[in-house]
Amino acid sequence: MADAARWVLDSKPGSVKAIGALEILGAVGLVLPALLGIVPILVPLAASGLTLIMIGAVIMRIRRGETKAALGDGGYLALTVLVAIGGPFVS
Repeated sequence: MADAARWVLDSKPGSVKAIGALEILGAVGLVLPALLGIVPILVPLAASGLTLIMIGAVIMRIRRGETKAALGDGGYLALTVLVAIGGPFVS
């Protein structure tokens, strides 16, 4: 197993499944409104939820001493914040 995924072995299966389900719901909330042209308020709400997940991911990586993975998660965190606040590159 890759070093970046070792946290799964230290977590409860229910927690891993819940995180995965929330990430899938967040992705659906980001993509479907744009594809279907309905309920556009879901995009910043989904991005805000994903922002919370990524904050947790960065904290967990730092606590585990996984600096490289924390930097990668920090990049995803920055992107979700940009979408949540409707930055200049988000239409």
